[in-house]
Amino acid sequence: MVRIANLAAFAILLAMLATSLAVLVLLPVQPARADKVKIGVLAPLTGPNASDGEEFVRGVRWAVKEANAGGGVAGHMFEVVSADVKDHSAANVSSAAERLLSTEGVHLILTGYASLSMFEIDLMAEANMPYIAAGPSPQVAAIVSKNPAAYNCCWSFTADFKGYETDVTPMIEALSAAGHFPLKKKTVVIIASDNPYSKTIAEGMKVAFAASGWKIVVDELVPFGPVSDWRSILARIRDVSPEVVINTDYIPSNAALFMNQFHEKPTNSVVFLQYAPLVPEFVKLAGKNANGVLYNAIGASLDTGKWPHASKVSEGYRKEYGVASGAYGVTLYDMTNVYFDALRKVGDPTDHTAIGKAIGQTNRAVISGNLEFDPATHVARQSKDHIPVTFFQLQDGKGVLIAPEKFKSGDFRTPAWLKAK
Repeated sequence: MVRIANLAAFAILLAMLATSLAVLVLLPVQPARADKVKIGVLAPLTGPNASDGEEFVRGVRWAVKEANAGGGVAGHMFEVVSADVKDHSAANVSSAAERLLSTEGVHLILTGYASLSMFEIDLMAEANMPYIAAGPSPQVAAIVSKNPAAYNCCWSFTADFKGYETDVTPMIEALSAAGHFPLKKKTVVIIASDNPYSKTIAEGMKVAFAASGWKIVVDELVPFGPVSDWRSILARIRDVSPEVVINTDYIPSNAALFMNQFHEKPTNSVVFLQYAPLVPEFVKLAGKNANGVLYNAIGASLDTGKWPHASKVSEGYRKEYGVASGAYGVTLYDMTNVYFDALRKVGDPTDHTAIGKAIGQTNRAVISGNLEFDPATHVARQSKDHIPVTFFQLQDGKGVLIAPEKFKSGDFRTPAWLKAK
């Protein structure tokens, strides 16, 4: 009886197994799905450039939100993690980079700018971490060009900076020739902040102005960081009354203070500022004193209706966040999508080597033109057919693109303080 009972139990077990197998056969096969891919963002979340840092994160979050809503990319979903580089010092950038590099699931790191020397590229290369930055491209080129194959990870979304150094002089001379203001003495003041970005551009400008016969009547270097008072430098400027004043200190609050104090007793000078006028904070702090300022950009959004991609992305950002993007919100959105393009080709987010190579093969429209990388420097190409040098003037609180002609949205207006002289 025991043997019969055991046989009956065995028969029941076989029947149950057969039924289970049949059910499994009928179930659809589910594709393997990776854990969420984490995208790290190095950003100044506190300190004088926190408004930029907020845009870094917003741009990435928007791109990730779109990708996830569309079912992900190559079978993967995404989330964003950020780390604060604070004042961009080596210690703070290193700490933030190491935190992201040690975070499980991070397979890409993005930044607008982290350090201004770009030393963190070596950290990324050591970890073989895909890294796209929109910081100072000369520093990227200097590091990468020594051994490009060793930096397959790392790419500069910002194009070659040479135009920052060479193109201001002919632009000012062209505006004078067009009758907007006279140039009789060809005298210029050049002020720089003691950091690689500002100094590199200022030094290049000095060479370009000198080569065109200009006299540099004040050459000033201020410590990097917050500036509390420009009046001593402005007193020297008023003593020489130059035809052009250039300040390459890129911190918006510093540049706004400069313009506010300049307007206490303006000289009969064209004023050119580097980068800061691209940031909404500058216009807010300088108010009406911002109007008339000339500035340029390599990598600014061509949102004038003449570059469809830029118009689409800029409008999308406004709808997503209720405000216009400064320099970096739309930039980090496009940078994230460059990675998504690479991931579609490679499929596996953990294959960092293949992802890095795929990023380097990018050829696509971005907000600032057509993006392709120079394989010798890993820097985006700068030219009229790639990323152009664009010139703007602040008019009625808004940046008006005045050159190149292909993308312009308006014409230069002689500043009110020049008209009054």
